[in-house]
Amino acid sequence: MNQKYYVFNESRQSFLHLGVSVADTSLRRLQGLLGRWSLRSNEGLWVFPSRGIHTIGLFFPIDVVYLDASRKVVHLIEHLKPFRIASIRTDCDSVLELPTRSIYTSSTMVGDQLAILTEEQMQVHWRKERQPEAEQPLIKTVGQR
Repeated sequence: MNQKYYVFNESRQSFLHLGVSVADTSLRRLQGLLGRWSLRSNEGLWVFPSRGIHTIGLFFPIDVVYLDASRKVVHLIEHLKPFRIASIRTDCDSVLELPTRSIYTSSTMVGDQLAILTEEQMQVHWRKERQPEAEQPLIKTVGQR
């Protein structure tokens, strides 16, 4: 079974995507999104490692997010049309191939920090983020007992 990952933009506090599969073997990277007629809103691909991608053989446009080793956004391409070759980025460690408008709807920008986690890892991540809030003492307003 292919594990699905959540892509969360920590800088903007928004989800970029909720169903990314990993292409981390030579065969999976070679296949990529080939053989599909469209990309549903809950489908995407995290190509790892990669410094660039192409859409030769695709029949639909995609959004492309280039990430460095720390998952920081280093380059974005919105609506990359079919049969194109995207730029090669030497500062890139992996690439997200997402449905069009994913970048726009999440307000993702170059420099944003992303977290790519499984559902379980995301729940643990949120618990850690919320724990300091729970440990803070409640401040009473004037007049409260």
